[in-house]
Amino acid sequence: MRRRTLLKGAALGGVAALGVGYWALPGGPRPADVSLEGARQVLADLHGKTLRSIRGWSPSEVFNHCAQSIDYCIDGYPELKPAWFRHSLGPAAFAVFSARGAMRHPLDEAIPGAAALSEPASQAQALQRLQVAFARFAAHEGELQPHFAYGALDHAEYAEAHVLHLYNHLSLIRMV
Repeated sequence: MRRRTLLKGAALGGVAALGVGYWALPGGPRPADVSLEGARQVLADLHGKTLRSIRGWSPSEVFNHCAQSIDYCIDGYPELKPAWFRHSLGPAAFAVFSARGAMRHPLDEAIPGAAALSEPASQAQALQRLQVAFARFAAHEGELQPHFAYGALDHAEYAEAHVLHLYNHLSLIRMV
């Protein structure tokens, strides 16, 4: 019984912290609309450009990471956070991101259990991998797997999550 009370208290405290964090999210301009088409256009506009990261992962690692996330929502994530998290703090975080229209998360934190971000190594190939992942997701009509942190999301929610995720990572990428 004490464990349940502790978990409920932690979840409520986390939700309150997320509410406060809502106002700390970036409010600046997004690269495009929060839509699959907007994201796909942003990626098309990056084709052939020389990019650099102002800190953290290289552009190719960012593109591979975002592609992994998209692929995992169809194929299944390698590891999931505990069920209590996916039914409390995770959905609350996503609700804040969705309401704000912006995501903020550690931009050098790999998806739990994911493969290394080194393949493909070239920026052009990693960008193409991400474009293919977005196209695959857009065409996918089957069931989607639970997000490792947010839990069950439908296609529209996952689309929003993927686009916000991409835009958050692109905030550290600049054209040379």
